[in-house]
Amino acid sequence: MRRGRRFRNTPCRQNRTNRSVNKNRIPPSTKARWQWKLRIAKWLTLMFPISTFVVEDVKAKTWKGAKTWNTSFSPLEVGKRWFYSEIEKIAHLEIRQGFDTYKMRQDLGLLKSKQKLSNLFEAHCVDSWVLANWYIGGHIQPDNTKLIEVIPLEFHRRQLHRLQHSTGHVRSRYGGTLSAEFKRGSIVKHPKYGLCYVGGWQESPTKKDPQRKTISLHDLKTSKRLCQNAAPTDCKFLSYNSWRSAN
Repeated sequence: MRRGRRFRNTPCRQNRTNRSVNKNRIPPSTKARWQWKLRIAKWLTLMFPISTFVVEDVKAKTWKGAKTWNTSFSPLEVGKRWFYSEIEKIAHLEIRQGFDTYKMRQDLGLLKSKQKLSNLFEAHCVDSWVLANWYIGGHIQPDNTKLIEVIPLEFHRRQLHRLQHSTGHVRSRYGGTLSAEFKRGSIVKHPKYGLCYVGGWQESPTKKDPQRKTISLHDLKTSKRLCQNAAPTDCKFLSYNSWRSAN
């Protein structure tokens, strides 16, 4: 949408001066990825008395003249340094190298799976357990291999309407995070569907109520849509929410 507006023959304001020059900043997309890890760390500190974080360091050196390589790995290094500075504000930070984790895993006889799309402890959590056991000690093998999958909800923000118009050159609304006075993703209790979260909304006018709106409700574990015509008055708000979990 921004690219399309640049080529329109309409008046536009002059460009602002670059206010980010000589400031310590990272790209928004890079910051968002590392903020997600930071949110998980802060969330865990609310449930457990965490005093130390052990992180496996990621090394990605840039090469002179290697544009493709530098483009892929420079954001990783920048985001990593920002993450380290933020995590040290919460608790003590210990940094280990990848070959240290590999050696500790081999000494304990633990296997690491390469099937990253599977929900297995050996695919995602074995290195984390090895690092935690290195700092705490006293264990030979994991005593609990159950996983809780935390999945962020996808919101479409700040887009007023769809890019492609429908019949009659009408662009339907699209985006935003409010659904009939409920913040999208909020956990509500419905008389029929129980605990669920709020999705989108639509206008459902009637003769008695021309301004009537209905909301869609989704399952907390599977994200499957339960209904599309729930009345907001039947839903009891419980909590704001931006992710879902599945065992």
